[in-house]
Amino acid sequence: MATARGPAYLLTLGRWRRGLGIAPQSRALAALVPGVSQVDNKSDFLGKRAHRRHPGILQLSRVRLPQVLVDAAQLLLLESSMPNMEKQVQALTNYLWSRHLPVEPEELQRRAVHLEKKFLENADSCQMEKLCGEVLHALRRTTYHWQELSYNEGLSLVYMAARLDGGFAAVSRAFHEIQARLPEFQPQTLMDFGSGTGSVTWAAHSTWGQSLREYMCVDSSAAMLELAEKLLKGGSGSGMPYVPGVFFRQFLPVSPKVQFDVVVSAFSLSELPSKANHTDVVQTLWRKTGHFLILVENGTKAGHSLLMDARDLVLNGKEKSPLDPRPGFVFAPCPHELPCPQLTASKPLACSFSQAYHPIPFSWNKKPKEEKFSMVILARGSPEEANRWPRITQPVLKRPRHVHCHLCCPDGRMQHAVITARRHGRDLYRCARVSSWGDRLPVITPSELPPSPAQDPPES
Repeated sequence: MATARGPAYLLTLGRWRRGLGIAPQSRALAALVPGVSQVDNKSDFLGKRAHRRHPGILQLSRVRLPQVLVDAAQLLLLESSMPNMEKQVQALTNYLWSRHLPVEPEELQRRAVHLEKKFLENADSCQMEKLCGEVLHALRRTTYHWQELSYNEGLSLVYMAARLDGGFAAVSRAFHEIQARLPEFQPQTLMDFGSGTGSVTWAAHSTWGQSLREYMCVDSSAAMLELAEKLLKGGSGSGMPYVPGVFFRQFLPVSPKVQFDVVVSAFSLSELPSKANHTDVVQTLWRKTGHFLILVENGTKAGHSLLMDARDLVLNGKEKSPLDPRPGFVFAPCPHELPCPQLTASKPLACSFSQAYHPIPFSWNKKPKEEKFSMVILARGSPEEANRWPRITQPVLKRPRHVHCHLCCPDGRMQHAVITARRHGRDLYRCARVSSWGDRLPVITPSELPPSPAQDPPES
Protein backbone atom coordinates (compact mmCIF):
# COMPACT_ATOMS: atom_id res chain seq x y z
CA MET A 1 0.00 0.00 0.00
CA ALA A 2 2.81 2.40 0.80
CA THR A 3 4.83 3.79 -2.01
CA ALA A 4 8.48 4.63 -2.03
CA ARG A 5 9.72 7.74 -3.74
CA GLY A 6 9.46 7.14 -7.44
CA PRO A 7 11.49 8.73 -10.24
CA ALA A 8 12.05 12.44 -9.87
CA TYR A 9 9.57 13.38 -12.56
CA LEU A 10 9.64 17.04 -11.65
CA LEU A 11 13.36 17.08 -12.34
CA THR A 12 12.73 16.09 -15.95
CA LEU A 13 10.85 19.29 -16.78
CA GLY A 14 13.83 20.77 -18.59
CA ARG A 15 14.22 17.72 -20.85
CA TRP A 16 10.44 17.54 -21.40
CA ARG A 17 10.21 21.20 -22.37
CA ARG A 18 13.05 20.85 -24.86
CA GLY A 19 11.32 17.79 -26.32
CA LEU A 20 8.20 19.86 -26.97
CA GLY A 21 10.16 22.62 -28.61
CA ILE A 22 9.64 24.96 -25.65
CA ALA A 23 12.62 27.20 -25.20
CA PRO A 24 14.53 26.83 -21.94
CA GLN A 25 15.23 29.94 -19.93
CA SER A 26 18.56 30.36 -21.71
CA ARG A 27 16.47 31.46 -24.70
CA ALA A 28 14.14 34.42 -24.52
CA LEU A 29 10.43 33.76 -24.78
CA ALA A 30 7.99 36.52 -25.57
CA ALA A 31 7.91 39.09 -22.79
CA LEU A 32 4.75 40.95 -21.82
CA VAL A 33 4.99 43.71 -19.26
CA PRO A 34 2.62 46.54 -18.30
CA GLY A 35 3.65 49.82 -19.93
CA VAL A 36 6.10 48.23 -22.39
CA SER A 37 5.15 48.39 -26.05
CA GLN A 38 8.15 46.70 -27.63
CA VAL A 39 8.14 42.98 -26.84
CA ASP A 40 10.85 40.39 -27.41
CA ASN A 41 9.08 37.83 -29.57
CA LYS A 42 11.91 36.56 -31.72
CA SER A 43 12.40 33.18 -30.10
CA ASP A 44 10.72 30.09 -31.48
CA PHE A 45 8.57 29.19 -28.46
CA LEU A 46 6.04 27.44 -30.71
CA GLY A 47 8.48 24.96 -32.18
CA LYS A 48 6.59 23.30 -35.04
CA ARG A 49 3.21 23.53 -33.32
CA ALA A 50 0.19 25.36 -34.64
CA HIS A 51 -0.89 28.42 -32.66
CA ARG A 52 -4.07 26.67 -31.52
CA ARG A 53 -1.86 24.04 -29.87
CA HIS A 54 0.69 26.32 -28.25
CA PRO A 55 2.35 24.89 -25.09
CA GLY A 56 0.16 26.89 -22.70
CA ILE A 57 -3.13 25.41 -23.93
CA LEU A 58 -4.80 23.39 -21.17
CA GLN A 59 -8.33 23.27 -22.52
CA LEU A 60 -10.13 20.01 -21.91
CA SER A 61 -12.99 19.27 -24.27
CA ARG A 62 -16.42 18.63 -22.85
CA VAL A 63 -16.01 15.80 -20.34
CA ARG A 64 -18.11 12.68 -20.65
CA LEU A 65 -18.39 10.13 -17.84
CA PRO A 66 -17.52 6.49 -18.61
CA GLN A 67 -20.65 4.80 -19.92
CA VAL A 68 -20.40 2.02 -17.32
CA LEU A 69 -20.55 4.67 -14.57
CA VAL A 70 -23.53 6.38 -16.18
CA ASP A 71 -25.38 3.07 -16.44
CA ALA A 72 -24.63 2.20 -12.80
CA ALA A 73 -25.84 5.59 -11.52
CA GLN A 74 -29.06 5.38 -13.55
CA LEU A 75 -29.70 1.84 -12.30
CA LEU A 76 -29.22 2.78 -8.65
CA LEU A 77 -31.53 5.76 -8.96
CA LEU A 78 -34.16 3.68 -10.76
CA GLU A 79 -34.07 1.01 -8.05
CA SER A 80 -34.35 3.53 -5.22
CA SER A 81 -37.76 4.95 -6.25
CA MET A 82 -37.10 8.02 -4.09
CA PRO A 83 -39.91 10.60 -4.36
CA ASN A 84 -39.27 14.16 -5.60
CA MET A 85 -35.69 13.35 -6.54
CA GLU A 86 -35.39 16.33 -8.85
CA LYS A 87 -36.40 18.75 -6.09
CA GLN A 88 -34.07 17.09 -3.60
CA VAL A 89 -31.18 17.30 -6.05
CA GLN A 90 -31.84 20.99 -6.71
CA ALA A 91 -32.15 21.77 -3.00
CA LEU A 92 -28.87 20.01 -2.16
CA THR A 93 -27.07 21.68 -5.09
CA ASN A 94 -28.23 25.13 -3.99
CA TYR A 95 -27.26 24.42 -0.37
CA LEU A 96 -23.76 23.22 -1.22
CA TRP A 97 -23.09 26.10 -3.59
CA SER A 98 -24.25 28.79 -1.14
CA ARG A 99 -22.49 27.28 1.84
CA HIS A 100 -20.14 29.49 3.88
CA LEU A 101 -17.29 28.45 6.10
CA PRO A 102 -18.12 27.81 9.76
CA VAL A 103 -17.64 30.78 12.11
CA GLU A 104 -14.72 30.21 14.46
CA PRO A 105 -15.30 30.52 18.25
CA GLU A 106 -12.90 33.48 18.43
CA GLU A 107 -14.85 35.34 15.75
CA LEU A 108 -18.14 34.53 17.50
CA GLN A 109 -16.74 35.93 20.76
CA ARG A 110 -15.57 39.09 18.99
CA ARG A 111 -19.02 39.65 17.50
CA ALA A 112 -20.69 39.10 20.87
CA VAL A 113 -18.44 41.70 22.55
CA HIS A 114 -19.13 44.17 19.75
CA LEU A 115 -22.89 43.71 20.05
CA GLU A 116 -22.72 43.96 23.83
CA LYS A 117 -20.92 47.31 23.62
CA LYS A 118 -23.41 48.54 21.04
CA PHE A 119 -26.40 47.62 23.23
CA LEU A 120 -24.79 49.10 26.34
CA GLU A 121 -24.53 52.50 24.67
CA ASN A 122 -28.32 52.62 24.26
CA ALA A 123 -29.40 50.70 27.37
CA ASP A 124 -30.71 52.10 30.65
CA SER A 125 -30.62 50.41 34.06
CA CYS A 126 -33.91 48.59 33.64
CA GLN A 127 -32.79 47.07 30.33
CA MET A 128 -29.53 45.59 31.58
CA GLU A 129 -31.12 42.28 32.51
CA LYS A 130 -32.28 41.83 28.92
CA LEU A 131 -28.83 42.49 27.49
CA CYS A 132 -27.69 38.87 27.34
CA GLY A 133 -30.84 37.74 25.56
CA GLU A 134 -30.59 40.56 23.01
CA VAL A 135 -26.98 39.71 22.23
CA LEU A 136 -27.81 36.03 21.68
CA HIS A 137 -30.79 36.92 19.53
CA ALA A 138 -28.68 39.26 17.39
CA LEU A 139 -25.94 36.64 16.97
CA ARG A 140 -28.45 34.04 15.81
CA ARG A 141 -29.90 36.51 13.32
CA THR A 142 -26.59 37.72 11.84
CA THR A 143 -24.30 34.66 12.05
CA TYR A 144 -24.21 31.90 9.44
CA HIS A 145 -25.35 28.65 11.03
CA TRP A 146 -23.02 25.98 9.67
CA GLN A 147 -24.21 22.39 9.97
CA GLU A 148 -22.36 19.18 9.29
CA LEU A 149 -24.09 16.96 6.74
CA SER A 150 -24.68 13.38 7.75
CA TYR A 151 -24.72 11.23 4.63
CA ASN A 152 -27.07 8.32 5.17
CA GLU A 153 -28.18 6.03 2.36
CA GLY A 154 -30.84 8.43 1.05
CA LEU A 155 -28.74 11.60 1.13
CA SER A 156 -25.80 9.77 -0.43
CA LEU A 157 -27.99 8.84 -3.39
CA VAL A 158 -29.18 12.44 -3.75
CA TYR A 159 -25.56 13.60 -3.64
CA MET A 160 -24.67 11.11 -6.36
CA ALA A 161 -27.42 12.45 -8.61
CA ALA A 162 -26.41 16.05 -7.88
CA ARG A 163 -22.61 15.99 -7.83
CA LEU A 164 -21.11 12.84 -9.37
CA ASP A 165 -20.81 14.25 -12.90
CA GLY A 166 -19.75 17.79 -11.93
CA GLY A 167 -17.17 16.50 -9.46
CA PHE A 168 -15.81 14.13 -12.09
CA ALA A 169 -15.45 17.05 -14.54
CA ALA A 170 -13.60 19.32 -12.08
CA VAL A 171 -11.16 16.63 -10.96
CA SER A 172 -10.57 15.52 -14.56
CA ARG A 173 -9.52 19.08 -15.38
CA ALA A 174 -7.08 19.11 -12.44
CA PHE A 175 -5.58 15.78 -13.51
CA HIS A 176 -5.33 17.01 -17.09
CA GLU A 177 -3.19 19.95 -15.91
CA ILE A 178 -0.57 17.51 -14.60
CA GLN A 179 -0.80 15.13 -17.54
CA ALA A 180 -0.50 17.89 -20.14
CA ARG A 181 2.50 19.54 -18.49
CA LEU A 182 4.22 16.36 -17.26
CA PRO A 183 3.34 13.53 -19.65
CA GLU A 184 6.18 11.45 -18.19
CA PHE A 185 4.54 11.37 -14.76
CA GLN A 186 2.93 7.95 -14.29
CA PRO A 187 1.62 7.57 -10.72
CA GLN A 188 1.13 4.16 -9.18
CA THR A 189 -0.81 5.04 -6.01
CA LEU A 190 -3.54 7.55 -5.19
CA MET A 191 -5.43 8.51 -2.04
CA ASP A 192 -8.77 10.30 -2.12
CA PHE A 193 -9.77 12.03 1.13
CA GLY A 194 -13.53 12.51 1.42
CA SER A 195 -14.01 10.17 -1.51
CA GLY A 196 -17.82 10.30 -1.49
CA THR A 197 -19.25 8.56 -4.54
CA GLY A 198 -15.79 7.83 -5.96
CA SER A 199 -15.64 10.39 -8.78
CA VAL A 200 -11.90 10.92 -8.14
CA THR A 201 -11.20 7.22 -8.66
CA TRP A 202 -13.07 7.20 -11.98
CA ALA A 203 -11.34 10.39 -13.17
CA ALA A 204 -7.90 9.09 -12.15
CA HIS A 205 -8.54 5.79 -13.91
CA SER A 206 -9.53 7.68 -17.07
CA THR A 207 -6.30 9.72 -16.88
CA TRP A 208 -3.68 7.29 -15.55
CA GLY A 209 -5.41 3.91 -15.69
CA GLN A 210 -2.37 2.31 -17.33
CA SER A 211 -0.08 3.03 -14.38
CA LEU A 212 -2.28 3.32 -11.26
CA ARG A 213 -2.43 0.09 -9.30
CA GLU A 214 -3.84 1.27 -5.95
CA TYR A 215 -6.64 3.68 -5.07
CA MET A 216 -7.30 4.41 -1.39
CA CYS A 217 -10.76 5.93 -0.81
CA VAL A 218 -11.27 7.50 2.62
CA ASP A 219 -14.69 8.73 3.75
CA SER A 220 -16.27 8.92 7.20
CA SER A 221 -19.68 7.91 5.81
CA ALA A 222 -20.18 4.15 5.54
CA ALA A 223 -23.19 4.78 3.30
CA MET A 224 -21.05 6.77 0.86
CA LEU A 225 -18.39 4.06 0.75
CA GLU A 226 -21.03 1.41 0.08
CA LEU A 227 -22.53 3.51 -2.72
CA ALA A 228 -19.09 4.11 -4.28
CA GLU A 229 -18.41 0.37 -4.23
CA LYS A 230 -21.75 -0.36 -5.90
CA LEU A 231 -20.96 2.14 -8.66
CA LEU A 232 -17.66 0.37 -9.29
CA LYS A 233 -19.55 -2.92 -9.62
CA GLY A 234 -22.09 -1.64 -12.13
CA GLY A 235 -24.77 -0.72 -9.61
CA SER A 236 -24.88 -4.01 -7.71
CA GLY A 237 -23.35 -5.23 -4.49
CA SER A 238 -21.68 -8.19 -6.18
CA GLY A 239 -19.52 -8.78 -9.19
CA MET A 240 -16.07 -7.59 -10.18
CA PRO A 241 -15.26 -3.88 -9.86
CA TYR A 242 -14.69 -1.99 -13.09
CA VAL A 243 -11.57 -0.34 -11.63
CA PRO A 244 -9.22 -2.85 -9.92
CA GLY A 245 -7.13 -2.06 -6.86
CA VAL A 246 -9.66 0.17 -5.05
CA PHE A 247 -9.72 0.02 -1.24
CA PHE A 248 -12.21 1.70 1.10
CA ARG A 249 -11.75 2.87 4.67
CA GLN A 250 -13.33 5.38 7.04
CA PHE A 251 -10.13 6.81 8.53
CA LEU A 252 -6.85 8.14 7.17
CA PRO A 253 -3.85 5.80 7.41
CA VAL A 254 -1.99 6.74 10.59
CA SER A 255 1.41 5.31 9.72
CA PRO A 256 3.91 8.06 8.78
CA LYS A 257 5.50 5.60 6.35
CA VAL A 258 2.43 5.44 4.12
CA GLN A 259 2.73 7.82 1.15
CA PHE A 260 0.92 8.09 -2.16
CA ASP A 261 2.06 9.50 -5.49
CA VAL A 262 -1.12 11.59 -5.77
CA VAL A 263 -3.31 12.76 -2.87
CA VAL A 264 -6.68 14.40 -3.59
CA SER A 265 -9.27 16.22 -1.54
CA ALA A 266 -12.21 17.26 -3.71
CA PHE A 267 -15.05 19.26 -2.13
CA SER A 268 -14.14 17.78 1.27
CA LEU A 269 -12.29 20.48 3.22
CA SER A 270 -15.51 22.52 3.26
CA GLU A 271 -17.18 19.65 5.11
CA LEU A 272 -14.86 20.06 8.11
CA PRO A 273 -16.28 21.93 11.12
CA SER A 274 -13.41 24.24 12.08
CA LYS A 275 -10.14 25.85 11.04
CA ALA A 276 -8.29 23.55 13.42
CA ASN A 277 -9.72 20.55 11.56
CA HIS A 278 -8.67 22.10 8.24
CA THR A 279 -5.12 22.56 9.52
CA ASP A 280 -4.83 19.01 10.85
CA VAL A 281 -6.20 17.44 7.68
CA VAL A 282 -4.10 19.53 5.26
CA GLN A 283 -0.92 18.80 7.21
CA THR A 284 -1.75 15.09 7.25
CA LEU A 285 -2.53 15.03 3.53
CA TRP A 286 0.74 16.80 2.73
CA ARG A 287 2.70 14.26 4.78
CA LYS A 288 1.00 11.52 2.75
CA THR A 289 1.94 13.21 -0.54
CA GLY A 290 4.77 11.75 -2.59
CA HIS A 291 4.45 14.02 -5.62
CA PHE A 292 1.18 15.97 -5.96
CA LEU A 293 -1.49 17.20 -3.54
CA ILE A 294 -4.64 18.27 -5.40
CA LEU A 295 -7.28 20.32 -3.57
CA VAL A 296 -10.58 21.21 -5.27
CA GLU A 297 -13.54 23.20 -3.93
CA ASN A 298 -16.53 25.13 -5.25
CA GLY A 299 -15.61 28.19 -7.31
CA THR A 300 -16.92 30.59 -4.68
CA LYS A 301 -15.17 33.11 -2.43
CA ALA A 302 -15.51 30.66 0.47
CA GLY A 303 -14.04 27.79 -1.55
CA HIS A 304 -11.17 29.87 -2.92
CA SER A 305 -10.35 31.33 0.51
CA LEU A 306 -10.25 27.83 1.99
CA LEU A 307 -7.82 26.65 -0.69
CA MET A 308 -5.56 29.69 -0.23
CA ASP A 309 -5.36 28.97 3.51
CA ALA A 310 -4.36 25.38 2.71
CA ARG A 311 -1.83 26.60 0.15
CA ASP A 312 -0.20 28.96 2.64
CA LEU A 313 -0.19 26.27 5.30
CA VAL A 314 1.84 23.93 3.09
CA LEU A 315 4.18 26.61 1.74
CA ASN A 316 4.89 28.09 5.18
CA GLY A 317 4.97 24.80 7.04
CA LYS A 318 8.21 23.80 8.69
CA GLU A 319 7.20 20.21 9.25
CA LYS A 320 9.18 17.73 7.15
CA SER A 321 7.95 14.36 6.02
CA PRO A 322 10.13 11.51 7.30
CA LEU A 323 9.94 9.96 3.83
CA ASP A 324 10.33 13.06 1.69
CA PRO A 325 12.05 16.20 3.03
CA ARG A 326 11.54 18.15 -0.21
CA PRO A 327 9.60 21.42 0.27
CA GLY A 328 6.45 22.26 -1.63
CA PHE A 329 5.65 24.70 -4.40
CA VAL A 330 2.53 25.67 -6.35
CA PHE A 331 2.28 23.68 -9.56
CA ALA A 332 -1.09 25.19 -10.54
CA PRO A 333 -2.86 27.47 -11.02
CA CYS A 334 -0.66 30.18 -9.43
CA PRO A 335 2.61 31.01 -11.26
CA HIS A 336 4.11 32.09 -7.91
CA GLU A 337 4.13 31.41 -4.15
CA LEU A 338 3.19 35.00 -3.22
CA PRO A 339 -0.14 36.05 -1.63
CA CYS A 340 -3.10 35.63 -3.97
CA PRO A 341 -3.76 38.99 -5.71
CA GLN A 342 -7.44 38.09 -6.04
CA LEU A 343 -7.84 38.12 -2.26
CA THR A 344 -5.90 41.37 -1.74
CA ALA A 345 -7.83 43.32 -4.40
CA SER A 346 -10.15 46.15 -3.38
CA LYS A 347 -13.03 43.92 -4.43
CA PRO A 348 -11.88 40.34 -3.71
CA LEU A 349 -12.84 37.76 -6.31
CA ALA A 350 -12.71 34.00 -6.32
CA CYS A 351 -10.01 32.50 -8.54
CA SER A 352 -12.12 29.91 -10.30
CA PHE A 353 -12.26 27.94 -13.53
CA SER A 354 -14.95 26.31 -15.63
CA GLN A 355 -15.15 22.85 -17.13
CA ALA A 356 -17.85 21.77 -19.57
CA TYR A 357 -19.31 18.29 -19.20
CA HIS A 358 -22.14 16.00 -20.28
CA PRO A 359 -24.29 15.30 -17.21
CA ILE A 360 -25.72 11.91 -16.32
CA PRO A 361 -28.90 11.92 -18.44
CA PHE A 362 -31.57 11.78 -15.77
CA SER A 363 -35.02 13.01 -16.81
CA TRP A 364 -34.27 16.55 -15.53
CA ASN A 365 -30.61 16.59 -16.45
CA LYS A 366 -30.02 16.31 -20.19
CA LYS A 367 -28.43 19.57 -21.36
CA PRO A 368 -24.62 20.09 -21.29
CA LYS A 369 -23.41 21.88 -18.17
CA GLU A 370 -20.46 23.85 -16.81
CA GLU A 371 -18.76 23.09 -13.50
CA LYS A 372 -17.29 26.17 -11.82
CA PHE A 373 -14.56 25.24 -9.36
CA SER A 374 -11.41 26.45 -7.63
CA MET A 375 -8.29 24.32 -7.34
CA VAL A 376 -4.73 24.34 -6.14
CA ILE A 377 -2.12 21.72 -7.03
CA LEU A 378 0.89 21.55 -4.73
CA ALA A 379 3.99 19.61 -5.70
CA ARG A 380 7.10 18.48 -3.89
CA GLY A 381 10.28 20.06 -5.17
CA SER A 382 11.49 23.53 -6.05
CA PRO A 383 9.64 26.28 -7.98
CA GLU A 384 12.59 26.44 -10.37
CA GLU A 385 11.50 23.02 -11.66
CA ALA A 386 8.38 24.46 -13.29
CA ASN A 387 8.03 27.11 -15.97
CA ARG A 388 6.15 30.12 -14.63
CA TRP A 389 3.88 31.44 -17.34
CA PRO A 390 1.00 33.84 -16.52
CA ARG A 391 -2.38 32.18 -15.96
CA ILE A 392 -5.49 33.48 -17.75
CA THR A 393 -7.99 34.05 -14.94
CA GLN A 394 -11.08 35.23 -16.84
CA PRO A 395 -12.72 34.54 -20.20
CA VAL A 396 -10.62 35.93 -23.06
CA LEU A 397 -12.29 38.82 -24.88
CA LYS A 398 -11.59 38.73 -28.62
CA ARG A 399 -12.02 42.04 -30.43
CA PRO A 400 -11.05 43.21 -33.93
CA ARG A 401 -7.24 43.23 -34.12
CA HIS A 402 -6.77 42.97 -30.34
CA VAL A 403 -7.38 40.55 -27.47
CA HIS A 404 -8.09 41.27 -23.78
CA CYS A 405 -6.46 38.85 -21.32
CA HIS A 406 -6.65 39.02 -17.53
CA LEU A 407 -3.48 37.42 -16.21
CA CYS A 408 -2.09 36.30 -12.87
CA CYS A 409 1.64 36.95 -13.32
CA PRO A 410 4.77 35.45 -11.75
CA ASP A 411 5.40 38.68 -9.83
CA GLY A 412 2.22 38.04 -7.83
CA ARG A 413 0.17 40.78 -9.51
CA MET A 414 -2.87 40.80 -11.75
CA GLN A 415 -2.55 42.34 -15.19
CA HIS A 416 -5.12 43.31 -17.80
CA ALA A 417 -3.17 42.85 -21.03
CA VAL A 418 -4.42 44.16 -24.38
CA ILE A 419 -2.46 42.18 -26.96
CA THR A 420 -2.11 43.21 -30.59
CA ALA A 421 -0.07 41.80 -33.44
CA ARG A 422 1.60 45.16 -34.11
CA ARG A 423 2.79 45.71 -30.55
CA HIS A 424 3.40 42.14 -29.40
CA GLY A 425 4.12 40.19 -32.54
CA ARG A 426 1.98 37.92 -34.69
CA ASP A 427 2.82 34.70 -32.83
CA LEU A 428 1.91 35.96 -29.38
CA TYR A 429 -1.22 37.67 -30.67
CA ARG A 430 -2.48 34.51 -32.35
CA CYS A 431 -1.63 32.43 -29.27
CA ALA A 432 -3.62 34.80 -27.08
CA ARG A 433 -6.53 34.74 -29.51
CA VAL A 434 -6.90 30.94 -29.35
CA SER A 435 -6.36 30.75 -25.57
CA SER A 436 -9.16 30.33 -23.06
CA TRP A 437 -9.94 30.88 -19.41
CA GLY A 438 -7.59 28.68 -17.39
CA ASP A 439 -4.85 28.41 -20.03
CA ARG A 440 -1.34 29.74 -19.57
CA LEU A 441 0.14 32.35 -21.89
CA PRO A 442 3.68 31.33 -22.95
CA VAL A 443 5.44 34.57 -22.06
CA ILE A 444 8.03 35.54 -19.49
CA THR A 445 8.91 38.86 -17.89
CA PRO A 446 12.23 40.69 -18.40
CA SER A 447 13.38 39.66 -14.92
CA GLU A 448 13.35 36.06 -16.16
CA LEU A 449 15.30 36.80 -19.34
CA PRO A 450 18.96 35.84 -19.38
CA PRO A 451 21.34 38.77 -18.89
CA SER A 452 22.81 40.33 -21.98
CA PRO A 453 26.47 39.49 -22.64
CA ALA A 454 28.78 41.98 -21.04
CA GLN A 455 30.30 44.38 -23.53
CA ASP A 456 33.84 45.64 -23.41
CA PRO A 457 34.10 49.31 -22.52
CA PRO A 458 34.85 51.58 -25.47
CA GLU A 459 38.46 52.41 -25.99
CA SER A 460 39.45 55.87 -24.93
